[in-house]
Amino acid sequence: QLQASGGGLVQAGGSLRLSCAASGRIYSINGMTWYRQAPGKQREFLASSTVQVTNYADSVKGRFVISRDYGKNTVYLQMNSLKPEDTAVYYCNAEVKMGWGETYKDYWGQGTLVTVSS
Repeated sequence: QLQASGGGLVQAGGSLRLSCAASGRIYSINGMTWYRQAPGKQREFLASSTVQVTNYADSVKGRFVISRDYGKNTVYLQMNSLKPEDTAVYYCNAEVKMGWGETYKDYWGQGTLVTVSS
């Protein structure tokens, strides 16, 4: 299970920090990723993190930072210099292996709403 939190209302230029914690029967987690979906638009990739590498969408590079606490099975998204066009529901995704010998499967959080006012 993934639980996302940290969304809310913020003025343009402000910052928010989103969290997404994985819980339950977890053997290991590979990649953890943040997406968002604005009204009337498709879900958009924002940032991903594995042990080896992090990747960012051009739209958020330099403003958003993804980080992980491996001990807590949690991924964060620090969002700075927020713009009204960042308004969306933000979702986290994790590739989770629930036991030795099992395959990684995708799990999604429930989404957290971020609203940026101008």
